[in-house]
Amino acid sequence: MRHRFVAALLAGGLLLPQSVLAQDAKTPVEITARAIPSFDARSGETRFGALEYRGGFTYRGSDRRLAGVSAFRFREAGSGFLAVTDTGLWFEGRISRDSAGRPTGFEDARIAPILDVNGRAQTRKGDADAEGLAIDGGRVLVSFERDHRIEAFDPGNPLESRPTPVPQPIPLRELRSNAALETVAVSPNGMTITIAEQSIDMDGNLFAAILGSSGGIFKVRREVPWHATDGAFLPGGDFLLLERRYEGFGRVGMRIRRIDGETIEVGAIVDGPVIMEADLSQEIDNMEGLDVFVNETGETILGLVSDDNGSFFQRNLYLEFRLVEDDAGASG
Repeated sequence: MRHRFVAALLAGGLLLPQSVLAQDAKTPVEITARAIPSFDARSGETRFGALEYRGGFTYRGSDRRLAGVSAFRFREAGSGFLAVTDTGLWFEGRISRDSAGRPTGFEDARIAPILDVNGRAQTRKGDADAEGLAIDGGRVLVSFERDHRIEAFDPGNPLESRPTPVPQPIPLRELRSNAALETVAVSPNGMTITIAEQSIDMDGNLFAAILGSSGGIFKVRREVPWHATDGAFLPGGDFLLLERRYEGFGRVGMRIRRIDGETIEVGAIVDGPVIMEADLSQEIDNMEGLDVFVNETGETILGLVSDDNGSFFQRNLYLEFRLVEDDAGASG
């Protein structure tokens, strides 16, 4: 059941399917969800490295355009969210929960095209391939692959706003076509960073950058065959980097590294311990989105989403874990 992973079916296209482009307005979507009570059905364990599984679900939307979710951010702690897809759509809504606080599905969901500077939906895959998302209070930032760029949208109404460009210091010649600006994240002190998926320097390190007038390039240590897919800062300032590996059918994995936030500076090469690792023997798929919130009891909760690539053989997932700080450096 969990060996249903194939390479992206839509990622190589030059034009987006007409079903994606057919509507330009904000569209309500009904979400059907199925609970995932155990992250590892073989053992029933809840602890995986420094993370404790809290619940999750698979989901499907009534509108078939809802596919390829590539980044996800909370707008309210554990409830309201905003996401983007790699086919150029916004996805927003709220997380529903049971009496124990476990996530059960998405509600009040809507999708809308990410508009270009002329206020139109983007028709080329190379223009619409949104991969990273961040919210810094004054703006919503989206990073794009293929046409490598970062754009800012109005945080009050991103689904109807037009973008403005955001400078980033990594030379375009260093950004690979389908492995570039995969992650955008904002730290508690307001520092905004971007990390490439698989754009590497001569030593094999990932290109990354701090945005802004005092920013510049830094690097992230890469370990083959892992690719960076998203990341989020913890309340204390450390950075969690989500990574995936794909080495053929059935050989898929995800892991999370914890990077000391104080080491992130211009010119640095940063690294950190793996705090959790999983493969297809657990309930994962093509994991591409990660965000963090603190719940009402003060626990740090990670929310993760997968990108199903619009494929019948893959799944849309939402998973939650609690960070266990007394063992935060443990590997899964």
